[in-house]
Amino acid sequence: MVVKLTPRDVMDDAPVIPVIVLSDVAHAAPLASALVAGGIRMLEVTLRTGAALACIEAIARDVPEAVIGAGTVRSAADAQAAARAGARFAVSPGYTQAVGQACKDLDLPLLPGVSTGSEIMAAQQDGFDALKFFPAVPAGGATMLMAWEGPFGDVKFCPTGGINPANARDFLVLPNVACVGGSWLSPAEVIARGDWKHITQLAKDAVALRAGR
Repeated sequence: MVVKLTPRDVMDDAPVIPVIVLSDVAHAAPLASALVAGGIRMLEVTLRTGAALACIEAIARDVPEAVIGAGTVRSAADAQAAARAGARFAVSPGYTQAVGQACKDLDLPLLPGVSTGSEIMAAQQDGFDALKFFPAVPAGGATMLMAWEGPFGDVKFCPTGGINPANARDFLVLPNVACVGGSWLSPAEVIARGDWKHITQLAKDAVALRAGR
């Protein structure tokens, strides 16, 4: 039986949600298995390549320990395709009511992207309080999140965009940050050479970031 997730479940599972871009479905299951072996279960495969949906489907089928999600969800059609492929959560770069309603209709937990106070208010009005802050560093970084703590103290964020091992803890120590999103757990060159042990070590290092909170 598949346990129903909430957006907070997705964000609270580990300090980092990997932002994954895959062009070859053959890499999907080995990558997911390597990340899970390192302690990272929530995996965001972005819908940026023609192989993305097939990769989501492969991970959902072959790596049941992983919780696969779809990133770069920009329309209701994206959400529907991701759900059909087996995605158990969705992440969007921005927020529209159409995307939000589609995910509600699909019972697909959504982390909507926001970068302004108005966007936070729009997402909250539609019932979303676990949000992706994107692009985090260009949009104001940790300073912006600290400013939002006052008026939006009931919101939790997953900052994504410009996050790396050197600055991740600057975000994770903030009271309104549940986790961060980052692409450094799945470097293209490491995937290309199939160095899955290296991926597992990157995941272990990411899990260890929680100790700094």
